[in-house]
Amino acid sequence: MTEHDTTLMQRVAETLANPPQSTIPDFIPPDAPFDEEQRTWLSGLFAGLYALSAAAKAGSASPAAGTALTILYGSQSGTCEALSKDLKKYAASQGFDATIAELNTQVANDLGSVQHLLVIAATFGEGEPTDNARSFYDALMAKDASKLPATLNFSVCGMGDSSYPHFNKIGRDLDRRLAELGATRATPMAVCDVAYDDDYAAWRKAVFATETFQAAAGEAQAPVTEEQTAQFDKNTPFMGTVLDVRRLSGAGSAKCVNHIEISLSGGGDDLDYQVGDALGVWPTNDQSEVAAILSETGFHGSEQVSLKSGPTTLRAALLQSLDLITVSPKTTEVWQCESQDDWQLIDLLRSGIEDLTPQGLVDGMRPLQPRLYSISSSPKEHPGEVHLTVGEVHYELHGSSRKGVASNFLGARSGPGSTVGVYLQRSTHFHLTSDDAAPVIMIGPGTGIAPFRAFLEERQARGASGPNWLFFGDQHAATDYLYQNEIEAWLQNGLLDKASLAWSRDTAEKIYVQHLIQRQGAEFIQWLDDGAVIYVCGDASRMAVDVEHSILDLFRVHKHLDEEAAAKHLESLRASHRYQRDVY
Repeated sequence: MTEHDTTLMQRVAETLANPPQSTIPDFIPPDAPFDEEQRTWLSGLFAGLYALSAAAKAGSASPAAGTALTILYGSQSGTCEALSKDLKKYAASQGFDATIAELNTQVANDLGSVQHLLVIAATFGEGEPTDNARSFYDALMAKDASKLPATLNFSVCGMGDSSYPHFNKIGRDLDRRLAELGATRATPMAVCDVAYDDDYAAWRKAVFATETFQAAAGEAQAPVTEEQTAQFDKNTPFMGTVLDVRRLSGAGSAKCVNHIEISLSGGGDDLDYQVGDALGVWPTNDQSEVAAILSETGFHGSEQVSLKSGPTTLRAALLQSLDLITVSPKTTEVWQCESQDDWQLIDLLRSGIEDLTPQGLVDGMRPLQPRLYSISSSPKEHPGEVHLTVGEVHYELHGSSRKGVASNFLGARSGPGSTVGVYLQRSTHFHLTSDDAAPVIMIGPGTGIAPFRAFLEERQARGASGPNWLFFGDQHAATDYLYQNEIEAWLQNGLLDKASLAWSRDTAEKIYVQHLIQRQGAEFIQWLDDGAVIYVCGDASRMAVDVEHSILDLFRVHKHLDEEAAAKHLESLRASHRYQRDVY
């Protein structure tokens, strides 16, 4: 190749690498020694190479990034976490690049660096923040919380249950406090009840329609699909077949606790659960309770009414679609009446409601909702099945017997061969440690034992070497020792190293699991020092509070920490996932 040829090829290469921006370039220099036919052929070749190069550059160019958005959630059962993921996908379509995190992972005093903030927070227990929101909530509500800039634009979606006295307290507190500290409220807070779908969707739409978010939006992006859309979920449950229902509590017990086994055959990946997950169950109402509603209203049940899902008969709506128990603010508004604090719908109807029509009746009732139950089986031990531990709810109110909807649906009205609508509620805040050598402490009296039966089955199936300690209790050893045969077998084969059992009615002094924690405090602390993970399941308002107080007492007595230091130590365990709770 001559020096002239080399120079020519360099000039062509430079033109390919850096072509003129306005037009397709002429790749053959005018002084090139080619005739017309050669020039045409080479021009076509280089034009094709140029087109391929341009297409490759266009394809590799990064799309314009959306505006940064922070989404924080506080979730106990997993609902708020699931909604935050939905919100992130929607935000991408509106020109925002969102990051999702638990509220506790955000330092409240560092919010000043955030410009756009959306919060989805649940209230549970007696108006308390969820476990993964508590430290953030406390810091934000503190008197010395840092002022926030007006450039922080926020909106809050609160999740709660209007049948509780502290309905949506945490969402309201966060919304008020963010504004008090100087941040700018982009939209009014969404106050969501148990049937939250419409209110959440309206809030989501309203946020991104505001002038503030519209002005800040970047280029809309198609959301990245991280997982396939579930075939079975809360709104489209899987119809599982009941395999077995057997009573765990003995004759003479004040309680009726049942072990329920359900086949998940055919459910596919959507129902591949892990221990620590919960199962959502869609119940139907009891025929006798429907009859009582119809009797009080004087309706016969064949009247046509309209629901969100479409037209149906009044009887079908009462059986399958409506909450027959709860008096909500909407009830008294639609029925134009007043209620008392402990009244249920039947009590309100018995008080006399004037001019109530079939449509007015259903318009004042909440939609029937699924119930979540801790799964009490390991899929390694029971492939294709899920087990639940369910206590039937029975009580007296205003001189008449009342009962829980889902617990009696499963225990008394569903037998082997019947079908039940179910879906999986995955848990990220309550899961068995993957460290099979780590010690595990499980505290679950009553039906709180459910996930720990699953944990122990899982540890056994894994061949985990770490020691296991179970705290369990109930009223009487003779009648309320749930899963007694399994627990004693695990003690004998060494899977369960220690079982501390509290029977509150078998002795003159009522003994509960928190008392056993205190009595065995030195050993409890030694297990923690050895790296143990603490799990608590059961009643949130009493048991879980008393257990936490007992653990804090151990830190003060055995670690010689003052009250503030003990609280910080427990919070550090929570932050490192060594203190996990599934409470309700």
